Amino acid sequence: MENTSAFQNALNQLASVKDKIGLEEDVYERLQSPDRVIEVSIPVRMDNGGIKVFTGYRSQFNDARGPYKGGIRFHPNVSRDEVKALSMWMTWKTAVIDIPLGGGKGGVIVNPKELSAGELERLSRGYMRAIARFIGERIDIPAPDVYTDPRIMAWMLDEYEQIAGHKAPGVITGKPLSIGGSKARGYSTAQGGFYVLVELMKKLGLGKDSRISIQGFGNAGSNMAEILSDHGYKVVAVSDTGGGTGNPSGLNIREVEEHKKKTGSVVNFANGGNLTGDILETETDVLVLAALENAVTEKNAGKVSAKVILELANGPVSPEADKILDKNGAVVVPDILANAGGVGVSYLEQVQNSYMYYWSEEDVLEKLKEMMIRAFNDIWREKEKHKATLRQGAYILAVGRVAQAMRDRGLN
Repeated sequence: MENTSAFQNALNQLASVKDKIGLEEDVYERLQSPDRVIEVSIPVRMDNGGIKVFTGYRSQFNDARGPYKGGIRFHPNVSRDEVKALSMWMTWKTAVIDIPLGGGKGGVIVNPKELSAGELERLSRGYMRAIARFIGERIDIPAPDVYTDPRIMAWMLDEYEQIAGHKAPGVITGKPLSIGGSKARGYSTAQGGFYVLVELMKKLGLGKDSRISIQGFGNAGSNMAEILSDHGYKVVAVSDTGGGTGNPSGLNIREVEEHKKKTGSVVNFANGGNLTGDILETETDVLVLAALENAVTEKNAGKVSAKVILELANGPVSPEADKILDKNGAVVVPDILANAGGVGVSYLEQVQNSYMYYWSEEDVLEKLKEMMIRAFNDIWREKEKHKATLRQGAYILAVGRVAQAMRDRGLN
């Protein structure tokens, strides 16, 4: 029976490449634990006048290659285990695309949909006050994640700057353009995934007539659907927490987005039929996983028909499921490559903040495209060299780069 702990999954993935790259025991030992995990209590004055205390975390996993980098999520399922796993994956992600950053992640246990705008702002500022002493432009740079957005980043930045007593635009990325955000950041995760998917489809000889299904229709999933559709690819099914809709001839993504905006779900879309089962079981060529961790486990992996799976979410395929998919001939593009576009443009945002010089959207996309395609080709070479899966190729590359930085620093 598989262990569905996100951090255990991350450890298993690390273990799978240990011998392939000849990782020394002392380096391996260090890479199995975060440098630190900060747990904070956040008292918030609610609209009814009472105080509610929320629990927040910040996991700083490894900074051998540069300052910690990673998002902050507001979600009821946030846990210490989860942020540790996500910070570990961020460490590999920044290494995969070869940017000078480490890995971190944060979160607050909350359902933000239950908060008013005022309560959400007070929570955001409270979280920043609690972690402010542990972050900084050259220490740890947060960003948006699940259920956080540029507005929340703006509140957090403003709170940090009030505490610091000076402007510090580079301390947080994913900000509004008006206060130092980068163009293309809002859809960069999907855009980066698109660049990688196109390269893989070329390698596999798959064309624009391939059927593509997308699990998760939030920011990353809906942006991916839009980008694919705009480039002439056929999205045949999409789903959200309410269910799914599909059309074998391809969905009109703009119309699906309008329907979801009006109704709150993709279900009952007029020009598509409601999916009778899980979207994972839908007949498709490409499956984009854009929801949460452990979407595909050993229980349902055998029902996945797709031959290409793109992990736009973090950790959506468990290690046991990974083995089943590989045995069934599916090619899985791992999260540490597939969704690295977000941190790629976050890095470009930091560079722009440092220079106080900002690029056009076209310039940002060109830099992102080059970054993602180079990373894909690097990973493909490792995959071929070691006769491994794409995930193993990505881990061989990333862990090798982090380990080398640790060695060069003397493993202190």
